[in-house]
Amino acid sequence: MLSRRLTDLAQADRFQLLVSAVKDYAIYLLDSEGRVATWNIGAQLFKGYTADEIVGRHFSTFYTDEDRAAGLPERALHTAATNGRFESEGWRVRKDGTRFWTHVVIDPVIEDGEVIGYAKITRDVSEQRAADRALYESEQRFRLLVQGVKDYAIYMLDPEGNITNWNAGAEAIKGYAADEIIGRHFSLFYTPEDREAGAPARALATALREGKFSGEAQRVRKNGERFWASVLIDPIHDETGKLLGFAKVTRDISEKRRAEEELERSREALVQAQKMEAIGRLTGGVAHDFNNLLTVIRASADFLRRPNVPEEKRTRYVEAIAETAERAATLTGQLLAFARRQPLQPEVFDVCTRLRGLHRIIGSMIGSSVTIQNDLPETEHLVEADPTQFDTAILNMVINARDAMPRGGTIRIGARIVGGVPAVRGHAAANGAFVAVDISDDGTGMSPETLQKIFEPFFTTKPVDKGTGLGLSQVYGFAKQSRGEIDVASQLDVGTTFTLYLPSAAGQVTTVPASAAQLADVSNIPRRRVLLVEDNEGVGKFAAGLLKELGQAVTWVGDGQAALKALNNDAEGFDLVFTDVVMPGINGLELAQLIQQQRPGLQIVLTSGYSHVIAEQGAQGFPLVRKPYSIDGLLAILASGRDESQGLAKRQVVER
Repeated sequence: MLSRRLTDLAQADRFQLLVSAVKDYAIYLLDSEGRVATWNIGAQLFKGYTADEIVGRHFSTFYTDEDRAAGLPERALHTAATNGRFESEGWRVRKDGTRFWTHVVIDPVIEDGEVIGYAKITRDVSEQRAADRALYESEQRFRLLVQGVKDYAIYMLDPEGNITNWNAGAEAIKGYAADEIIGRHFSLFYTPEDREAGAPARALATALREGKFSGEAQRVRKNGERFWASVLIDPIHDETGKLLGFAKVTRDISEKRRAEEELERSREALVQAQKMEAIGRLTGGVAHDFNNLLTVIRASADFLRRPNVPEEKRTRYVEAIAETAERAATLTGQLLAFARRQPLQPEVFDVCTRLRGLHRIIGSMIGSSVTIQNDLPETEHLVEADPTQFDTAILNMVINARDAMPRGGTIRIGARIVGGVPAVRGHAAANGAFVAVDISDDGTGMSPETLQKIFEPFFTTKPVDKGTGLGLSQVYGFAKQSRGEIDVASQLDVGTTFTLYLPSAAGQVTTVPASAAQLADVSNIPRRRVLLVEDNEGVGKFAAGLLKELGQAVTWVGDGQAALKALNNDAEGFDLVFTDVVMPGINGLELAQLIQQQRPGLQIVLTSGYSHVIAEQGAQGFPLVRKPYSIDGLLAILASGRDESQGLAKRQVVER
């Protein structure tokens, strides 16, 4: 009777439709004794039994032997009848004997207060259990991994920055045990000054805003000792985007910092040693070359002091002094070029035209065993630079190429427009339009050690009588002062390529005026009153005497303030101000600008042998005579005339 009533219940239309539609669950009824009363397609799929095979049999058939022996089936029914439900997970057995993990729910079926059977739902959760198990094992391995790492402090913070867990590395680095630190704020590890500056809060804010915070700074251990730490903080969110906290990794980099500081000290010591070596080579080279020059001058002067020196010998000694002075001036010019203190006369010119114009000069310098190959485009490659210094730089590189090919070879000269300058000798790369001039040879090449030193003054690999070691220094100084760069690539027994980079210029080629020195004619020099401003007594006496010999009326003062005072006291009398640039107080360029404001019609001429002011700012449109100046240099200025001199000599550098 009871079994029939359950069967009737199972055959109700709605129940039958529900049970038939479900294949992922085993849904069936038991009678009050636990025998199977109904069976659905899901039960057949899970368990492997057809309805004919299982209906009427006890549901304990599905339990494992050990669970049946332990009385688990009976306890399940008793719990369902007593508590209204039994629910658990466990192993079950299919018809073929294979086991699977199930989630089981048993509910009593009650009629008129009497349990007439049980409704049982079983779900196969083997895959979910395997996934949960894999996740658990993975988490366990990760915990073991984190706990096993002793070189990194790895721990979690809650959203407020309080510590929620602690690994062995954190204890080793920070000095705190887990029970001492969990629950405390991570700012405890910061220095007092960093805490006062709000560094901990900024770190968390940066991590939230940018997705990560990283940095290096000092931190504090439990014992108060400071150490350098590399810190990484990542925000942790759940699947909805809610902030769960922060993952924090800290590494003690104190030893790394000490090694870097020691390396930096060693590097600085090496740089200082190299600098002192270069200075020693420079001063030694200057002393050697100037002693040679002074020997000629002194010996000539000694002979000229002797009585009754024949005119022919007197003339020879005077010419020797003059020629030696020219060589000394050339030497100082090369040194100034390297130091980027050489006054330049920038003009816009076409590099290709200029290089073609040097072809004959180059041909006479290199000899018959060396061939010149020009790879120059027909289009203009304009730059704004000092053309004379450009020519000198090209010739210096060509001479270097020639000397690298004692048995002959080919020198290739080319020009191209490039979009920037690569990083050279540790200097950052530069973007923009540049003209690159390449000078290549197929000579002996240079070693990496030599390449590091080739631009140093007086460094040379040539025999004593074959070079001064200043040619490439001039190229370096000219390139740098022209806002360009010089690069070199070389390979032993293959050859060398020098590349001179100069910024491209827009506009038209500057018309180069005739040299002012060529216009000089003593007979056309007007007599004028000259205000000479020179702080060096020896130079002042010489210049004043020289100007008087040229028929000028000279007033000599020693500084800028005295010059302004002299002008104020004799406002209309002076026709020309001839001033040194490097002076105490007001320098010559500042003096010239002040005079130009007060007396715009007064001619002003600058003179200098070395001036960072002129090198950096230019002559600002004032004529410039380079020291050591000659009579021809002064004649060029005096002969230009009061009214036309400013226009003729604008930005003009008068050579010796």
